[in-house]
Amino acid sequence: LGDKILSRSLEFLKKVESSGRDFIFFTNNSSKSPQVYIEKLKKMNCFIDKSQIMTSGDVTKEYLDTFYKGKKVYLVGTPALEESFKEDGVTLVEEGADLAILGFDTTLTYEKLVKLCNYIREGKPYIATHKDINCPVEGGFIPDVGSFCALISLSTGGAEPRVLGKPNRETVDMIVAKTGWKREEIAFVGDRIYTDVATGVNNGAKG
Repeated sequence: LGDKILSRSLEFLKKVESSGRDFIFFTNNSSKSPQVYIEKLKKMNCFIDKSQIMTSGDVTKEYLDTFYKGKKVYLVGTPALEESFKEDGVTLVEEGADLAILGFDTTLTYEKLVKLCNYIREGKPYIATHKDINCPVEGGFIPDVGSFCALISLSTGGAEPRVLGKPNRETVDMIVAKTGWKREEIAFVGDRIYTDVATGVNNGAKG
């Protein structure tokens, strides 16, 4: 939570490894790149490589590569998310976008909201990296993408995004594709029933 590792977390991971199992971290938080999380965990004495961390932003990029390859994207996201998309060859634009994507943008501005809503009103495909309502932080919570979606829905007459992160099937599909594990071999452990546990229960894995 924040910069504090949860009690017994490292012991749990060591137990997983000693039992002959693998683990990866999957976060719906699309405001940061995988490398940021690798560095953060390193400071907590948890050492992983890029193959062991995935985000809802990664799932979104994979979805774009499958269904919207080469399309121009208007992205509402942090500089870190923008850079991650560019590194993977996604064309980001301010004007003339073919579709609009909403991430967990902790640099959100009114101008970004206006542009996003305008694209949605024009009928452009509208995607959200995930739909968590709040993000837990030290001392409480801050509004997350689900809260942004509620505002946008009211402004656009009820528009709802295609959501890709937990608990949706695309998350499990990507994990299966990247790791080679079978669905029934995967268990999801997390702090939320409606995202973490539901990902496994709803998509052939274990909650």
